[in-house]
Amino acid sequence: MPESPDFIDNTATAPVRPVVQIFKFGLPLVLFAAIILAPTPEGLTPQGQRALAVMALAVALWASEALPIAVTGLVGVVLLILVGAVPDTEAALYGFSQPVAYFIIGILTLGLAVQRSGLAERMAAYLMRLAGGSPRLLYVQMLFSFAALTFALPSASTRGAIMVHVYEQVMDHWGISRQSPLNKAVMMALGALNRLGSTALLAGGITPVVASALLGDFSWTRWFVLMAVPFYSVLVVGGVMVYFYYRAGFKVPAAMVTEAVSRGPMDTREIKAGLIALGTALLWFTDFAHGLHPTVPALIALVVILLPGVGLLTWREFETNIGWSNFFVIATSLSLAQAQIASGAAEWFAQILVGGVESFKESPHLLLLALAVGATAVRLMMPNITGFLAFTIPVAMSTGAALGLNPLVCGLAVVLVGDSVVYYPAGSASSVIIFQRAGITAPEVFRIGVLMTLVAIGILFAVAVPYWGLVGEPLVP
Repeated sequence: MPESPDFIDNTATAPVRPVVQIFKFGLPLVLFAAIILAPTPEGLTPQGQRALAVMALAVALWASEALPIAVTGLVGVVLLILVGAVPDTEAALYGFSQPVAYFIIGILTLGLAVQRSGLAERMAAYLMRLAGGSPRLLYVQMLFSFAALTFALPSASTRGAIMVHVYEQVMDHWGISRQSPLNKAVMMALGALNRLGSTALLAGGITPVVASALLGDFSWTRWFVLMAVPFYSVLVVGGVMVYFYYRAGFKVPAAMVTEAVSRGPMDTREIKAGLIALGTALLWFTDFAHGLHPTVPALIALVVILLPGVGLLTWREFETNIGWSNFFVIATSLSLAQAQIASGAAEWFAQILVGGVESFKESPHLLLLALAVGATAVRLMMPNITGFLAFTIPVAMSTGAALGLNPLVCGLAVVLVGDSVVYYPAGSASSVIIFQRAGITAPEVFRIGVLMTLVAIGILFAVAVPYWGLVGEPLVP
């Protein structure tokens, strides 16, 4: 019997752990000290130098995962105050005053309610029954469900955690082993492509929430118009790529059925969850008419879900099961990013990049390619998407503006390139669970990540840039 992937030889690894921990904490601290104690570079203010040192510490801690990501964010906010990187406490707590932090609590509550009611699992099971025993049709419909289920269950992590169990039931019913290429294709898509459907929606989780706050004030509709076509294109092309990578697994006997995932009639809780999700989605879709900030429908859903006798969750369930770390990660990352902008650190860093790519000034597309490659390098070093966005978006927008490009397009480009890839099994909360359950190794994840990088950059130039120009955001304003 093979050993569990969770098995750890404590005897062999115990002497190494202190060294690893020292490295995880020591390297960020050395980086922080080196920046803050160095002579202030020309063009950078002392305040900007301190803000850059704090951001470097936070980014390194996010990358090493030496601390929980929410704790790292809070450490960064405290240091902004202690080292004088911001003028006052109010500036350090900037992110906590932004609607986006409360927006994420609303959509997490909606996702929890849909999950607890059983509605999300019913929707996933229904989509799979439509496959009728065809592995190829099952796979295609799964890709479709990544986008469709987002409207009822915005969080990709929650959606993946639910769907992985349902797809495991189908694999077991069909007699497909965990090491089969078919199982790996399904699980790789769940772990690496699932969240792309979420990012196309402003209510789709941490990535669009953080990115939209850093890029500017977006309506739900405007975000969907700008991001749906590029991200759905990456989803489709990435899905085809994963299919051909594991194509041998789709050659299985045709006589297969899917009764194992059927469910009974809808109950009252599922109907309530569906109505709340539908009402919230309608408010997001019609924001052009009523003008409400996307946070307002999310908070309306939160209130309805928590109303005694009407809603679906008790206060105890809400406070116990909501991922509060998401709130602190978003709020603190916004504070750190704002400190870079207000202190001039982002603009100074952008000028450094400008000097490196100024020879491409006559070619806007080469400049954008240089930004995309730079974002890829940062993503390789920074598995945490929040840290990646907080660092790269202000720099990309400042660099683009300095070189005569549309800052918004530059910011959107690094979001597209950075969020389209997962290089490591622990790239996100949901992917680590899915990859481990499927027995997918780190080298496999990395290879698919490299291929997805090529897909994302290709979509950026072949689809996204021309499309953004058509909807009013050309590369060169």
